[in-house]
Amino acid sequence: MTVERELKKPSYHLHNGFRMPMGFPPEGFSSGISYQAQSSDIFIATYPKCGTTWTQYLVWLILNNGQPLLASETISEVSPHLEEVGKEAIAKFTSPRIIKTHLPYNLTPYNPEANYIYVARNPFDCAVSFYHHTRGFIKHYDFADGTFDDFFECFITGEVDFGDYFDNLVPWYEHKDDNNVLFLTYEEMKYNPQKAVFKIATFFGSKYVETLKNEQVLNQIMTHSSFENMSKKQERWSSKRPENMPSFIRKGKVGDWKNYFSPEQTKRLMDKFKMRTLGTGLANLWLEV
Repeated sequence: MTVERELKKPSYHLHNGFRMPMGFPPEGFSSGISYQAQSSDIFIATYPKCGTTWTQYLVWLILNNGQPLLASETISEVSPHLEEVGKEAIAKFTSPRIIKTHLPYNLTPYNPEANYIYVARNPFDCAVSFYHHTRGFIKHYDFADGTFDDFFECFITGEVDFGDYFDNLVPWYEHKDDNNVLFLTYEEMKYNPQKAVFKIATFFGSKYVETLKNEQVLNQIMTHSSFENMSKKQERWSSKRPENMPSFIRKGKVGDWKNYFSPEQTKRLMDKFKMRTLGTGLANLWLEV
């Protein structure tokens, strides 16, 4: 008789009903969601592993005429994670603040004059990237020996960081046409990064579009935000990971999920996708994935 292996789950802290990495202080979450958004704030909102760090750096480069961060600087030092550091830490940053968050729409601090960039990634690639992320941060999750099958069961039931993927995606998508929301997909950013840069600049205003007409500035933005350059920075921008674990910025490929999902897993996630996005138009975002 075959004895089924017990499902292994990552470890989390539960903050106000949200699973969070064990290294995140509860007071950061409680404080962060009560932050009063300022009109000059720029929020980078994503579900985890949907292009957050890349978008943070693109925004930084656009606002700073293509000038990269110094070798001694990290992205978190110029673009803090709201629910990790809390509102007091955010308030110390100079305006315009570039604020990272994985919160769903209803919990994200709102100001009608603030800017919100939401980046969505197809749930299949998101799940694979999230799996490797969770394995790699051993002190946060204690999941180094967890399998993709283990993680998939957690992902599809929403028992992962920041809850269910669809609880995050669908409400943000409902606000995609708001004047202060720019909705992008990770896939469109990958297929045409320069077009994404112009979309972000246009969202910020005409003066940023004019800046991009300077070929040197545009080339600097594209060079410094490339996958190759981002990969080189990842060792300084993320917590130390064991040598046998995948990098924080791993592959960045579209369609890598096909190397991990079983037919049964594919059907289960597709069924959930269809059910949770029915009538929203979201099914049209990833026709080629």
